[in-house]
Amino acid sequence: MALPAVFERIFKHEAFGGVLLMACAVAAMIVANSALAPVYNEILGGYLAVTYDGRGLEKPLILWINDGLMAIFFFLIGLELKAELMEGKLKNPRDVVLPGMAAVGGMAVPAIVFIWFNWGLPSLSGWAIPAATDIAFALGLLALVGSRAPTSLKVFLLTLAILDDMGAIIIIALFYTAELQVEYLIWALLPLSLMIALNLRGSHRQGATLMLGVVLWFLVLRSGVHATLAGVVTAFCIPLVDRWGKSPLHSLEHAVSPWSTYFIVPVFAFANAGVVLTGMSFADLLDPLPLGIALGLLVGKQVGVFGMTFALVKLGVAKLPHGANWLHIYGISCLAGVGFTMSLFIGSLSFEDAAMMNQVRMGVLTGSIISGILGYAALMMASSPAQNEEPVAQPAE
Repeated sequence: MALPAVFERIFKHEAFGGVLLMACAVAAMIVANSALAPVYNEILGGYLAVTYDGRGLEKPLILWINDGLMAIFFFLIGLELKAELMEGKLKNPRDVVLPGMAAVGGMAVPAIVFIWFNWGLPSLSGWAIPAATDIAFALGLLALVGSRAPTSLKVFLLTLAILDDMGAIIIIALFYTAELQVEYLIWALLPLSLMIALNLRGSHRQGATLMLGVVLWFLVLRSGVHATLAGVVTAFCIPLVDRWGKSPLHSLEHAVSPWSTYFIVPVFAFANAGVVLTGMSFADLLDPLPLGIALGLLVGKQVGVFGMTFALVKLGVAKLPHGANWLHIYGISCLAGVGFTMSLFIGSLSFEDAAMMNQVRMGVLTGSIISGILGYAALMMASSPAQNEEPVAQPAE
């Protein structure tokens, strides 16, 4: 096989996004604990300004990444959500009951675990950090399992993760909004109205909508509401089908997805995963903040996802995914504890103090790595899909 074809197969493999994320996280940890650490911190802390006549935006590079690049990541999530709601896995409410309630349990229980360890402490503001699931990592690890995991299990995990992202978006909107500047939100209604009008017309070309989305992003950022939400709103203003019968939404989804997988999320990981290990010991992991995050991801996700699934199936409300057994479900419950990207992102919204963010990184990485290993091991030990399916009756000879 030619070398370019080998690289193409590697890049297109479902697990590649997760592997690239892990590589960037490891690289960030190496750099943050090496002689390059001052350069790393100086670059991320350096200010980048976009101004005209003395007015505009001036932010550290780390915030341009977290507020700007991640808005594109959330734009992609919004496109995927709209597609699933209108024509995919979320269209039929009956198909959403089991993964939907599992997602609710998988967000509520980790938050409760975190609150238990951080009640009455300043770190309590990070209660939502372990509630998130990283789609790229979770699906990447599931892809490594191969045929041992039935296709229905991937659908279950994908639906759970999508609903988890929807919950994270709502949490960010409701609980991680800075001091509100209402006048900017009022101004934001103008580009929003124009985008809605273009959507209703079934406009084929999306350049105008995307430019209005940038204006919306700026106004939402100025308002105090987290600017990444503008990406989701803009995505919902992209028509699924235009007046010519084509799908601008799917076209944009296919165009943005590689940029998100191979550039935006890896850059975010490299900028946010640099845990400084100097002077730290295992005892530091037992501090309330990192311990609450790690156990929230490791224990809370398992209890929430597996417990809710078990209860619904035993009560007769829902059935297990076709071809799956309880060890498969336990493995998926563990993979849901891989929080990484979304957990680090919510952590960056929760704390500005560098020392507390270092604890956040330590808790997220610890909980995510152990959850990923347990989930992969459980799924590898699970029986093959063929062994879980009902035997087909053979006609009598």
